Amino acid sequence: MIDLSGRTALITGANGALGRAVAARAAASGARLLLAGRSFDAAMRARHPQARMLELDLVEPGALASALAGAGPVDILLNIAGGFSMGESSYDPQGRDWEAMFRVNVDTLRNSLQAVAPGMADRGRGSIVNVGAMAALKGQAKMSAYVASKSVVLRLTESLSAEVRDRGVNVNAVLPSIIDTPANRAAMPDADFSRWVSPDDLANVICFLASDAARAVHGALVPVTGRAG
Repeated sequence: MIDLSGRTALITGANGALGRAVAARAAASGARLLLAGRSFDAAMRARHPQARMLELDLVEPGALASALAGAGPVDILLNIAGGFSMGESSYDPQGRDWEAMFRVNVDTLRNSLQAVAPGMADRGRGSIVNVGAMAALKGQAKMSAYVASKSVVLRLTESLSAEVRDRGVNVNAVLPSIIDTPANRAAMPDADFSRWVSPDDLANVICFLASDAARAVHGALVPVTGRAG
């Protein structure tokens, strides 16, 4: 069992397919929820009536810190916010996807860390789990912006872990392959969905890393590539 009882978990990107799965798993594990996203629909509000929902743009510096005023200490930070684009060539002069991928994957992460990590370090306790990507382990054609931005997530995870490990904070990341979401199925209708990672399975790993059962794990980049068989 994953036990997050008595702990407050902040989940960014909580209204996306993975964010919803993580919120459900964290709640089932006993966590109090702080859910951050651009907006939340009625179904999400009905599913988590006790959660505090923070509607904001995570790209904006200081937006999350302001929204957390009065919310109390955050024990767990699950950085689910992010995005994907196949993008242009690495040498494309416009670079629109480059800027967009770094905003959604790097700026959102750094803003979340700046809002929460100092408090964790001061209290001497906390867990942070980031979402990287298996694709970021090497360069990919037509994916340079995405791969580069997720590579930054990996290095930030390792760097922050080295900085706060001795202050009682665990920092790790998951590296999923393709996540089985409606958007990915629509984009790749001919793919073998059975080989993708379900949001529920990925949520289990994320919440495990946030739990005390993973207190000896620091700076890990954990591949999550789907069920065997």
